Amino acid sequence: MTQLRSVLQMPITIQSDASLYHAISRLLQGDISRLIVTGGPDVQIVTEKDIGMFLLTDESGKALEDIPVSQIARRFVSVHENMTVQGAAEIMVDRDIGSVGVYCNDEGLIGIVTKTDLTKYYFENFVGHNRIGDLMTITYTSMDSEDSLNKVITKMIDERISRIFLKNQNNEPEGILTFRDLFQIALTEGRSDMVIDNSDPAISVVFPRRGFLSESGFGETTLAKDAMSKKIVSVDYNDDLIIACSTMIENKINGVGVTINDKISGVISKSDIIKAMTQIKE
Repeated sequence: MTQLRSVLQMPITIQSDASLYHAISRLLQGDISRLIVTGGPDVQIVTEKDIGMFLLTDESGKALEDIPVSQIARRFVSVHENMTVQGAAEIMVDRDIGSVGVYCNDEGLIGIVTKTDLTKYYFENFVGHNRIGDLMTITYTSMDSEDSLNKVITKMIDERISRIFLKNQNNEPEGILTFRDLFQIALTEGRSDMVIDNSDPAISVVFPRRGFLSESGFGETTLAKDAMSKKIVSVDYNDDLIIACSTMIENKINGVGVTINDKISGVISKSDIIKAMTQIKE
């Protein structure tokens, strides 16, 4: 049985008194999904999804520079270094989390294992075990690219998904939106105390910003298409699951579309790969 020291990575940390602006900047600069929060009474974690949910619900009117990362950090689940890789996968599936810390008795926290690390492990060890079509989610959630960011992100939170396809007026997918896509617009729009509403072509309305992606922030006046990624990455349902692994790893994304007869008909994510791993006997 392979143990966790073989796959863990050194965690990227941030101090608990650092600002949310700094945390978002670190995530974007490092092209990463989470930060370990240190400096408080306990080691905590903040993920891009945690930040996305905060941006949706906050209505304080504060600037990102004035919000400490400790305000949204949460408990960090850790496991012992002697646990197997598949044991860690089972915990991540059971608790619906994207990473676990790894500790040893003498050194304390020695690293972190993420869904990306487990996806790489699957790619290296389980060729031929599964086909993409056997694990994909048939159908996918989509919304209109002309919908507001607030409406689209609310849909993502309600359905507990990390990505959503956006369609044009012809009902064709033209982009995809993830929590990370929100960060750049949050860094720019979130620095202003005011929101400009240009939804009526005849007149612009300016009002005080209360929150970020909330109805009283720029989330209501910004269209989803203004933040989406136009690159839709996909794989074929007949391919081996390691093709989905390599595609996600190479593109640094957590999920891809799945095509049947060259038409996007579903999705597969790193979560699906981790679930598949728990069913395989090494």
